[in-house]
Amino acid sequence: MKTAQLPFEFFTVAPLIRVGNEVVETLAELRDGLERCSDASIFHHTFQTLGRHHFLTEGFSSDFAQWVLTATNRRELAEQLASLDIGDYLSIAELRSDLRRIVASYCDLFPQYANQTALERFWFCEGIEVSVPLDRCASTLEELQAGVEQMSHASFFFHFVSSRMRLHLRTNDFSLWLSRELGLERLAADVNRIDIYTNTLDSARAALVRLLVREARSA
Repeated sequence: MKTAQLPFEFFTVAPLIRVGNEVVETLAELRDGLERCSDASIFHHTFQTLGRHHFLTEGFSSDFAQWVLTATNRRELAEQLASLDIGDYLSIAELRSDLRRIVASYCDLFPQYANQTALERFWFCEGIEVSVPLDRCASTLEELQAGVEQMSHASFFFHFVSSRMRLHLRTNDFSLWLSRELGLERLAADVNRIDIYTNTLDSARAALVRLLVREARSA
């Protein structure tokens, strides 16, 4: 059993939410709001909402897509916004640019809908993550498995989803550690392929555990 020189440290996270002053009632205002709002607001309405809606297997996890669907009844635009895979982005600036581009293009293509008043307003909020270290670490594959099995939703989300933006890499904390510390590149790649959009946090964690168990048995 290989032991890592640098152990995996488990963290959890407490999200703080602040309601901002930016509020929109039309698609045109959403387009402009996406340009003016803070990075923390983009992060909250895309990354953090994915954690809050982890139990959903239908509907949209993005607040922007959900508002467009329910408040403006523009399903085709909502689907375009929801199709953006946050795992592909290394910066909020890139994500913001694509969100605004999609809304702006739709407003240009369908000007008759751009200034229609929505059924309800959209408030831009800001999400700030406060990470807290847990009194737990792992130095082997088996210890990592045990730690993952005991993780809360907040902890798993921190290490598997929001870590991509923190690392500025198209990977997660588990895959990075498995590759760097245990030399398990294939396992790291398999873990990184777990799709958070087609899984809940529980089923994604279960998939991770299965991969760790399979690797331990084949060692």
